Amino acid sequence: MKDWQEVISLYQADNMYLAECGSLLMRNVSYEIPALKKQMTRCQQLVAECERRAEECVQGAAEQREQYYSSCKRYGINGEDVRKELQMLVCDVPATLRQVGSDAVKLLPAIQLYEACVSFVCDSSPKQALPLIRYLQEHGDTTVYEWRTGEVPVTMERPEVKEVEEVPHSIEEGDIDWGNLGITTETPAVQTSEDIDWGFGSGTEATGADAIVWDSEETVPGEIITVLEDGHDVPPGVARGTDALTLLENTETRNEFVDELMELEAFLSQWLQDLDGQTDVITVTQFQTAPPILQDQTRTKVTGMLSDVRDLIGRLTDVKMRHLFLILASPRYVDRVTDLLQQRLKQAELLERKREAWLERGNSEQKERGNLEPKLLLLQERSRELQKQIEADISRRYNNRPVKLIGTGL
Repeated sequence: MKDWQEVISLYQADNMYLAECGSLLMRNVSYEIPALKKQMTRCQQLVAECERRAEECVQGAAEQREQYYSSCKRYGINGEDVRKELQMLVCDVPATLRQVGSDAVKLLPAIQLYEACVSFVCDSSPKQALPLIRYLQEHGDTTVYEWRTGEVPVTMERPEVKEVEEVPHSIEEGDIDWGNLGITTETPAVQTSEDIDWGFGSGTEATGADAIVWDSEETVPGEIITVLEDGHDVPPGVARGTDALTLLENTETRNEFVDELMELEAFLSQWLQDLDGQTDVITVTQFQTAPPILQDQTRTKVTGMLSDVRDLIGRLTDVKMRHLFLILASPRYVDRVTDLLQQRLKQAELLERKREAWLERGNSEQKERGNLEPKLLLLQERSRELQKQIEADISRRYNNRPVKLIGTGL
């Protein structure tokens, strides 16, 4: 006990204890407490940042899924099994084309008006105008052989198209493309040793039945090529290869049909503008000798004809039909469309995993902030006690005068 009292006496000599208490209080106020507050503020900022990033991931994933289902809707599928649904859609193409061929009957008034105008204005044979539309309007969607020869084929040998084995698609983190979704990359499902044409024109050369045009985004009807071969030395009455296809199944004749429809559309649009506009004296004089079919046209009749023509054009050139024509040309195109759509789902799942990572990090920062808060409160409490002890000690030295330490911020 005597030794302990001696230690206390030496510690109190020259106010050593008071200087050490003041130094400890100054260190707490100047360094320890601000450092803990700064660390807690940083944790809070990181928590807010993690929540913001997680919300961005949620929005990004929702956007990718929305684009996926929007693309599926544009293709006319549900998106549950893209490959199978696309192949099922191809089965409906012949029926759709037959319906288009049947609806060509509605074009008779427009054809007669166009032929009458050509005959009157150009003084040429009306049979030279719109030959394919006229044929489809009279005979329907027959085979190319019948259209070319005028005889019904006895035997038809349709071209065979190779089927491509289904490639399983597994969604793994290592397979996810972090780049722009609008950029297509080569995948194992579409890499082949055959020649692939990446051009945009219709005059490409193919080295075999598997040569493919992959341009599917903005392909116009004239740029779609089919992977079919015409037979050689075909016996009479046998429709082989493209001759066994219908006029609307065959790319060349289908494109010619669409071209004639667009020609007819332009004619009717111009005729409608002339009906709406003011007619000059020369035009009135010229058409006084025109056939009755040209003089009796009204705006309602021409509008109806134009609507029928545009309906057929839209049904043959919309995005869904263009992709179905490419699938008919080569089933390998199904793999590309499937990969392109699945890429959006992969991106959505990646963003969902990133969201979970951000939330986990935010929880970790929140937990760390929670651990720092008790330490800060304890340090502030001990610093207040130390401040009161210093104030009391100094007060005793000056006859118990009130002493107040300022600038501590406690």
